Amino acid sequence: SNYGRFKVTDARVDGAFTLHRGYLREGTLSLGDVVTARVDADRRQGIRRAHSATHLLHYALRKVLGQHAEQQGSKVDCDWLRFDFTHPSAVAPETLAAIEAEANRRVVQDAEIRRDDLPLSEARKAGAIMLFGEKYPDVVRMISMGDFSKELCGGTHLDNTGQVGLLRITGEESVAAGTRRITALTGPAAL
Repeated sequence: SNYGRFKVTDARVDGAFTLHRGYLREGTLSLGDVVTARVDADRRQGIRRAHSATHLLHYALRKVLGQHAEQQGSKVDCDWLRFDFTHPSAVAPETLAAIEAEANRRVVQDAEIRRDDLPLSEARKAGAIMLFGEKYPDVVRMISMGDFSKELCGGTHLDNTGQVGLLRITGEESVAAGTRRITALTGPAAL
């Protein structure tokens, strides 16, 4: 019998399907094969830390820079994140330090992270941040961190902000006119 080992590097939802992208490491896989999926628990927890930290960073950016600092995209990996946002100019080092400090103030607050599935209209009324241009279904998932952050999000998250451990900003740069990018580390990588 054939034996295949496939390393999943990304998963996306497309309609009713979850699509797994990655690399065939050994053997073969064919349509109709029955497979067993195993999650790398340490890597998943690192991704959860980085993903929850993007919400903390978004909150801190809006608090320190102003409400115009809206998310334009993000990418997360094990204890690493990249976050693009609207801002007209470079962010000064002392302002980056204030953003990092505000995010870490919320980390040590150990605020509960809640997941609520609710009608889109209720999420709007609750003040959830929604990404411009995104199409949302009638029922959405709202991620709430304490009483300071509400965003629509389908990704994996921690149970409380304290589990982020530490957010450490490692870079800030321009990616396009009016769009800046912050890179940061979380958890053991930040330490």
